[in-house]
Amino acid sequence: MTVEAVDSGMVGSNAFRRYWRERFELPYAFIALVVLILLWQFACSFMGVPAYLLPAPYDIGKDLALHMGYFMPHVLATSVVILLGFAASVAVGLPLAILLSYSPFFNKSLYPLIVGSQVVPKVAIAPVMLAWFGFGLTPKVAIVIAIAFFPVVINSVVGLRATPPQMVYLAHSMGANLWQIFWRFCLPQALPSVLAGMKMAAVLAVIGAVVAEFVGADAGLGYVILAASSNFDITRQFAAIVLLSALGMAFYWVIELIERRLIPWHVSQRTER
Repeated sequence: MTVEAVDSGMVGSNAFRRYWRERFELPYAFIALVVLILLWQFACSFMGVPAYLLPAPYDIGKDLALHMGYFMPHVLATSVVILLGFAASVAVGLPLAILLSYSPFFNKSLYPLIVGSQVVPKVAIAPVMLAWFGFGLTPKVAIVIAIAFFPVVINSVVGLRATPPQMVYLAHSMGANLWQIFWRFCLPQALPSVLAGMKMAAVLAVIGAVVAEFVGADAGLGYVILAASSNFDITRQFAAIVLLSALGMAFYWVIELIERRLIPWHVSQRTER
């Protein structure tokens, strides 16, 4: 057998295994989730765990299936708050990160204040925002921004400062202006960090929306949890929590899909492939 035949056989075998893994192998996280749900159902059904403490997954799924018409308007209301708050967090965080990265004055004056603002509990300032902006969509979006913009700023600053100076010197020597250096060199170099911050912000936006709906709302999944708590309906509370978790994962996966499209050249994407 020739060397070429051996090499081609090995390449074909590796390609087949890779195809099999991508098409037919169940994700480990999915298997772990199924096992966890089965153990949960077993504990509730056969080990005497009371339903008022921990409802069974079957009961939660049944409540979701039978009352999806009740849940959907609240899911839409929470989704609007998350989307607007996340978009505003990115719109505020990215320009602020650029300002902090390229202006020593703003970096020394604003950066410590931004970091210090994260020490303040957002639940404590939520009633203040309600007093400032009144009831409605504005205070909810403001609370989401207060919670979600920080990882966008921090990760973007780290990414923008990670541009190798040799790259900037080379661009200068080739006659590139400041805008071209930023657009063609600094921003692509910073994109992995920026998108990592956006993924964190997408998850935190869900938390911010729930906090806002806890403080003052007449719709949304946070409102559903509060209403179910006042009625001691633990199953309805868990159903709303499941929907919130699904929303958070959906927003996270959307940002991850965007990441795969924008930076296929990055080492993280090439390693996964």
